[in-house]
Amino acid sequence: MKPDEILRIHKHRPFELPEGSWIMRQIWHDLLFAHWPIERELIAPHIPKNLQLDLWQGTAWVTISPFFIEPLKIRWLPPPPLVRSFLELNMRTYVTYKNRPGIYLLSVDASSRLAVEAARFGGLPYLNADMGMKQREGTICFSSERKDRRGGTASFKGNYYPTSSEVFQASHDTQLYWFTERYRLYTQKRNGVMLAIDIHHLPWPLQPAELAIEKNSIGEVLGIKLPHSKKPILTYTGRQDVLIWPPKKVESRG
Repeated sequence: MKPDEILRIHKHRPFELPEGSWIMRQIWHDLLFAHWPIERELIAPHIPKNLQLDLWQGTAWVTISPFFIEPLKIRWLPPPPLVRSFLELNMRTYVTYKNRPGIYLLSVDASSRLAVEAARFGGLPYLNADMGMKQREGTICFSSERKDRRGGTASFKGNYYPTSSEVFQASHDTQLYWFTERYRLYTQKRNGVMLAIDIHHLPWPLQPAELAIEKNSIGEVLGIKLPHSKKPILTYTGRQDVLIWPPKKVESRG
């Protein structure tokens, strides 16, 4: 879809479209959402003091998402050749700032070194990793081995696939809507300045999914051990077109 077509559809958002112009467009492919409940005491130490941990019916949640970005385009510029496409694996939790919901990234592994350094300059917790993604008879085989001293050793390997061709959208006031329909990312730079990054996209096209995990230590380096005995809530999305606005300052520490 063209950006103007994406912008015309916005009534599904929990808050209004951001002001100003978007500066980046990304298309996300073969994305998995894997949501786990987690004790809030494990998450709270990682959340900046100006953010409030967002809970669903009193429970904190973390989500792991592997996916493929292609293409990444900067508005008004030709596609950057070294970061046009790359793999990403992020782990996030849910927060609010002055009652505005968003996500907070706990870690992001990526296969593009240039994308990692650019994101870290903006305060995002990106880390270099050796990553692979293959599709075999409808199953996505995704692997990641972190190779970045700034984030400690962590790995993920799993196979996932949609279990139905039916595509649906999460209804308002449901847990899936609470997980997925968030349009702001918060991050804090080393100097304590907190930033918000707004995004926009169409409602998430979701499919039920299955995931078989061979290894997953993404959270353990942060002291967050996911409850492997409890099956995560899973959805798959084949494609999502995303518009991204420039970071803006929302708060400074102390």
